Amino acid sequence: MTEQHPTPDKDQIALLAPFDRLGLGQIQLVATPRQAARALEELEGAAVLGFDTESKPTFAKNEASTGPHIVQLSTLERAYIFQLEDAECRSAVAVLLESPSILKAGFGLGDDRRRITHKLGVDLQGVLDLNTVFRERGYRKDMGVRGAVAVLFNRRFIKSRKATTSNWANPQLQESQLIYAANDAYAALRVYQALGLG
Repeated sequence: MTEQHPTPDKDQIALLAPFDRLGLGQIQLVATPRQAARALEELEGAAVLGFDTESKPTFAKNEASTGPHIVQLSTLERAYIFQLEDAECRSAVAVLLESPSILKAGFGLGDDRRRITHKLGVDLQGVLDLNTVFRERGYRKDMGVRGAVAVLFNRRFIKSRKATTSNWANPQLQESQLIYAANDAYAALRVYQALGLG
C-alpha cells in the first residue's frame, strides 16, 4: 500500500506566502478569428500546456450548464483565454485539445472533459489529471491546485470566490476573471513540472 502523505489544511495554507502568478500583461484573450489564428500558431509547437475551463455557474435546481464558456491554456510565459462564442476560437482550441502530441495538464478534469466533448464535439487527447498523479504518490483523493501549490512550493495559491462564481459567459470578462482563469492553468503547468513529469 502506498504511504499516505498529509496535505496542509486551509488554515495552514492561509499562513503561507502567496504563489507568484501571471499578471495581466502575460494573459492573451482569444475572442476573434485573428486572435485565434495567432494563438494556435503560438501554441501548436508546445509539448505541455496547463489546462482548465470555466463555465457560467448554474443556480436553479434543474438548470443545465451551457459551459464551458472559456478554455484556458498556459505556457510558463503566457496564458491564453479562449472565449468560445466565436466559431474560429472554438475550432482553434479544438485543434489543440485534440492533439495527442500536446500534453494538457490540469486538476479535476472529469467534468471539463464531458462538457468539452458535448459543447465542442472534440475527442480530448493528451490530457493528464494531476489529481491522479498525487493519488498514485499517496496523497488524499483530490489534491486540487491549492493543495498542490502548498505541498510543492510551500506557497498559497490565491483563488477568489467571487471570480469562481462569476459569469464566465459574459463577452466582456473582468480583469479579475482573466487573472483567476489564467493562473489556474499556469499553476497546473508549474505543478506538472515540479512533479518531475516533464
